[in-house]
Amino acid sequence: MLRNGLEPWHLLVVLAVVILLFGSKKLPEMARGLGKSMRILKAETAAMREDGPAAEQAPAPTAAPAPGTPGTPAPPVAPVSPVAPATAPATAAKPEGPARVDRSA
Repeated sequence: MLRNGLEPWHLLVVLAVVILLFGSKKLPEMARGLGKSMRILKAETAAMREDGPAAEQAPAPTAAPAPGTPGTPAPPVAPVSPVAPATAPATAAKPEGPARVDRSA
């Protein structure tokens, strides 16, 4: 009953349906997009393979280069404490509007 999964005429029918659905103008654009995606995927998997063993190993300690040589980082600088902003002298706030009288007693 099922000799071969795909025969040549099956592929022709699928190709005809794809051309009818998407049109002949869209197919080259779709192929370019698929090609770019495959290249990106290939590059990312290659980068992951390269980073995999390097990430597992601890970085080896290196000797510190002499100060003043090109490419050496600047020595650390002591942190500067922030200065508190000047505040106005504390004054009593005036109530706005008429004063309330407490008549509960």
